[in-house]
Amino acid sequence: MNQKTLFSACILAVSLMACKQDFLEIKPLVGASEANFFLNAADAESSIIACYNPLQQEVTNLQGFGQLAPHFRWYFGDIVSDDSFKGGSGDGDEPELLLFENFQGNSTSKLILAEWQAAYRGIAYCNLSTNRIPDIDMDPTDKARYLGEAAFIRALWYFNLVTMFGDVPLVLDNLAPSEYQQERSPASAIWAQIEADLTTARDGLPKRSGMSVSEIGRATWGAATSLLAKAHAYQGEWQACYDMANEVVNSGEYFLDPNYSNIFTENGENGPGSIWEIQYMNASGGNWGNQLEGTFTNVFTRARGQFGGYGFNIPEQNFVDEFEANDPRLTATVFQEGDVMGDRGVFTPDATGMPHAHYSKKYFINAGDEAPFGDPNPNGYSNDRMIRYADVILFKAEAAYYLGNEVEAKAAVRMIRDRARGGAELQFPGLLPNTAVNSATGEALLEAIYHERRVELGLEGHRFFDIVRQGRAATILAEDGFTSGTHEVYPIPEAEITLSGGLITQNNGY
Repeated sequence: MNQKTLFSACILAVSLMACKQDFLEIKPLVGASEANFFLNAADAESSIIACYNPLQQEVTNLQGFGQLAPHFRWYFGDIVSDDSFKGGSGDGDEPELLLFENFQGNSTSKLILAEWQAAYRGIAYCNLSTNRIPDIDMDPTDKARYLGEAAFIRALWYFNLVTMFGDVPLVLDNLAPSEYQQERSPASAIWAQIEADLTTARDGLPKRSGMSVSEIGRATWGAATSLLAKAHAYQGEWQACYDMANEVVNSGEYFLDPNYSNIFTENGENGPGSIWEIQYMNASGGNWGNQLEGTFTNVFTRARGQFGGYGFNIPEQNFVDEFEANDPRLTATVFQEGDVMGDRGVFTPDATGMPHAHYSKKYFINAGDEAPFGDPNPNGYSNDRMIRYADVILFKAEAAYYLGNEVEAKAAVRMIRDRARGGAELQFPGLLPNTAVNSATGEALLEAIYHERRVELGLEGHRFFDIVRQGRAATILAEDGFTSGTHEVYPIPEAEITLSGGLITQNNGY
């Protein structure tokens, strides 16, 4: 896994952190090393702040290869699904991504290597804090919170790994050089560790209502409980999923923003229906080799031509057609020809220089809001909405369905639908699955839940992983080349197999 430098990098990362939230503006420690670090509570907090750093790095410097590679969850969650296609300037723009879109990607791709290395780099930071903070003499409540944050972030990284690759090495300690070569652990063991970490996080993290404004962006009880609900759903553990989702719903900590179109605006960041976001800002002066605190998603998903974007993640017509007539979420999710793209102009194919009929709207920003200095491309400000309350409600609906409680499943779905329509769904009678949500049972109700997940969470990186866990990918993606028994997961990076001395084995079919 080539982690030799990863475990020693944790302290250095503190000096790189300065996010839009005050909690990340921790004074960096100069000249620190493990020998003179982890001595007091301030050191413990600084190490936890460093754990957040890899989450922001959407372009990874591939260790041992001397090149940069992007890693976005929406690359694999949206583009490899039926919601969107690659886009860009053409087939030669991110050609490896085009291969994965057509289920022809292979183990030599820098894109999957970036996913792997970014995750294990982040895990290494968390391991260091997890293993050293317990020895510090400090306030026990603060200690439990810091350990909870490290556990939550580590669980998130392992969640990304196991849903992408299946069996992966389970590393929980700071490895000596002789221990760098690790074999894969069964996915069941990874899931068990995720559950254990999130249980630790739930016990130690505060609820959002107990945090100050300056702490927004740090992990919370709600974030850990929501991710635990998702972990149970991915394993088909529906009672446990229902219990965790219901705790979040009944906590009173969150509510759905009445205006869906507000969610992905700057004013909508960290809103009432946002359980956890990766924080970004546009004024850190980041660049391609040292991203700092800006996101690339804004420029990557924006239209090309006069709109100044790269034009990736183009919505499929199939996805656009999934929205019912009069569903306002469509106009909040997708730009269509003739729409005004903020202060950048009117969307026409001539203006973009490309033939595409749609573009993603969820991470669009105005030209007037770009970085005030430096290159605006690596300095987008839009937070990554990682866990939304609507996602948890829909997991509750799915769990209730599988537990035989269709009444509660319907009620949960209607919460999402009523919010989307401002409580005015009865204005649009007779549209399926409007009536299906009220009257359907069995498979028809399950399809209504699946429909609601797709239109509510579209272009947020969920779709591919959703249809895989639902067992529907082979049918939905058959014409794209999906092969059952192979394409539920991605290939293990060949470079990591080599570095492991052959202990890591390849996934079936690659």
